[in-house]
Amino acid sequence: MGAAARPAGAAEARQGLAALRGEVAKAVVGQDAVVTGLVIALLCRGHVLLEGVPGVAKTLLVRTLSRALDLEFKRVQFTPDLMPGDVTGSLVFDARASEFEFRRGPVFANLLLADEINRTPPKTQASLLEAMEERQVSVDGTSYALPDPFVVCATQNPIEYEGTYPLPEAQLDRFLLKLTVPLPTREEEIGVVQRHALGFDPRDLADINPVAGVTELNAGRDAVRTLHVDPKIIAYVVDLCRATRESPSLQLGASPRGATALLNTARAWAWLSGRDYVTPDDVKALARPTLRHRVQLRPEAELEGATSDGVLDGVLATVPTPR
Repeated sequence: MGAAARPAGAAEARQGLAALRGEVAKAVVGQDAVVTGLVIALLCRGHVLLEGVPGVAKTLLVRTLSRALDLEFKRVQFTPDLMPGDVTGSLVFDARASEFEFRRGPVFANLLLADEINRTPPKTQASLLEAMEERQVSVDGTSYALPDPFVVCATQNPIEYEGTYPLPEAQLDRFLLKLTVPLPTREEEIGVVQRHALGFDPRDLADINPVAGVTELNAGRDAVRTLHVDPKIIAYVVDLCRATRESPSLQLGASPRGATALLNTARAWAWLSGRDYVTPDDVKALARPTLRHRVQLRPEAELEGATSDGVLDGVLATVPTPR
């Protein structure tokens, strides 16, 4: 079937996934950290919440990544009138066969971009819960398996709150990572504008070539699962999460699911970095994106200007680092 069908070794898989940043950079400038976060989510079979102001190429980033990985991509614009069946699919009566037929919704894809997820009511948000957690869709008592890999990349706007429905804690906890998509630096923004001046069309991704695929992702997942983790590192992850539950600035700390997520993302980052073991620095590097959406500030702390990232920085500074 070609190169994509050959089994990939761990080193070959790492090399292919490392090449993603360069390939994505052909279309998106200056978002290497976000690309790495998305690759970590794919390796951990997790979902990602992307937060950034409009116009920082969140949609283009996910589309480009899906093309560079040769994965099926679908996008849903979440609106107040979106129904659950518009996402998962629904039963449609086939007059010729005189029976109901299930027509699959856009959730049946490798990479689903849930654009502005906080603009749709809780009922439709909840329609993604089973898909994200169980990797299946149930309609009228029948379950339909989702493809593998399956990752939801949901976006939300951090500055507009009118007409939005904040995600409940139960759904936020199902996202492996919350990645902040920053505004570009001055030099990066000049590069973006220059590209457009030279005729770059963000709708045309013909220049983006697949540099890795499902084979490399599966080999990477196998390697990450077998990565050695010292018991001291496991204890460090648990101590960090327990410290968030005792922070006076937080009314909700990280759950045990958060501790498991942090361990998994640290392992994936260690493997991508070329190591077969996890260090405390790996845990620190992934603590903020893995935990920032799993903690909740107290109202008084929020009024005083505290942020989730700031509180997590304080926790990282106070919990003893294993040697």
